[in-house]
Amino acid sequence: MSNHQKILAAIPGIFFRKPSPEEAVYVNEGDVVNEGDTIGLIEVMKTFYEVKAESAGVIESFLISNEEIVEAGQELALLNGTK
Repeated sequence: MSNHQKILAAIPGIFFRKPSPEEAVYVNEGDVVNEGDTIGLIEVMKTFYEVKAESAGVIESFLISNEEIVEAGQELALLNGTK
């Protein structure tokens, strides 16, 4: 059975899909992730916080762009998991 889940921003800040400008994105749409995998970072006052998948599944889509300002509780990505 399909299980669509939203990955939310825990804090406000700037969302980054890459660990640094020179590196590739953590994950792409369509990639399989495991529980605890990092899918991005949120930067607040030069401190970076990892955004992690709360369960295993496939990243269905990102709902915001790289380096976009986000609010706490904002939806960042959709995960299609299985139960």
